[in-house]
Amino acid sequence: MDLKLQGRKAVVTGGTKGIGLAIAETLAAEGAAVAICARNAAEVEAEVERLAAKGVAAFGKAVDVADGPALTAFVTEAANALGGLDIVVANVSALAVGGDEESWKKGFETDLMGTVRLVDAAMPLLEKSDAAAIVTISSVSGREIDFAAGPYGAFKAALIHYTQGLAYNLAAKNIRANTVSPGNTYFKGGVWDQIETGNPELFRASLALNPTGRMATPEEIANGAVFLASPAASFITGTNLVIDGALTRGVQF
Repeated sequence: MDLKLQGRKAVVTGGTKGIGLAIAETLAAEGAAVAICARNAAEVEAEVERLAAKGVAAFGKAVDVADGPALTAFVTEAANALGGLDIVVANVSALAVGGDEESWKKGFETDLMGTVRLVDAAMPLLEKSDAAAIVTISSVSGREIDFAAGPYGAFKAALIHYTQGLAYNLAAKNIRANTVSPGNTYFKGGVWDQIETGNPELFRASLALNPTGRMATPEEIANGAVFLASPAASFITGTNLVIDGALTRGVQF
């Protein structure tokens, strides 16, 4: 299938690791120009070089998405570098699973407000696109109570609600908005890699919950996210795409 992404311009937050990295590279492989941000400047620079090697325009900057002015400036610079903006993918999470007040603050500023500020900054640019798309990365923890209940699950649930509202309110402007809710996703250096080493009992228990007998790869999540971001999904908006290998058993109507 031709996703019709050739020449499109996309911003991906948290684009140097895991799901965000896979999304950025999949977009580039489909011919889209890509701008990424993350907190580590060296990792951003290295990934921009890899994206550019695919023959597309690439831009990157070290940004903490909890810093509203810095995030807004990044979006403007990215659009200037790429020549516009068609797609935004809000991927960053504080991964705050603690029950303390600091965890709630981190989850709010990073997961929720990092997404809201990204969308707000991008909106004037998306309004000029003929195929604008917003994709937010939530989690199955936003749909059910699991070990990440608390700030992580609560704000991931809020993202689904927020994105659904965007879809309804922006439909008349031809701006689509969808959410992807990944299940447990394993990659080197990721949270499940760390849990496998640091808390093997939790890792084994979590792995046993999935009837496929494994966790997702970042590329499997990215495939769904990039499809939703693409013009090939032109009539899909307001959807929460669960990609979890049948981990969750709740029926989604």
